[in-house]
Amino acid sequence: MKKGIHPEYMSAKVTCSCGHTFETKATQSDVHTDICSVCHPFYTGKQRLVDTAGRVERFKQKYEKISS
Repeated sequence: MKKGIHPEYMSAKVTCSCGHTFETKATQSDVHTDICSVCHPFYTGKQRLVDTAGRVERFKQKYEKISS
């Protein structure tokens, strides 16, 4: 491998939007993420809907008319 072309690999603090933090290795010292294993529905078994600009409500209204 060529020397001097690879980024430095260091300890990183990962912070999730739910507030959970943990340490890992990465090329950045701080990593921010939206979802982690503590709040992900696959691991928790709970569904959390993040509504962006009323998209969930519009979807429900659209398909309520069709199903009735």
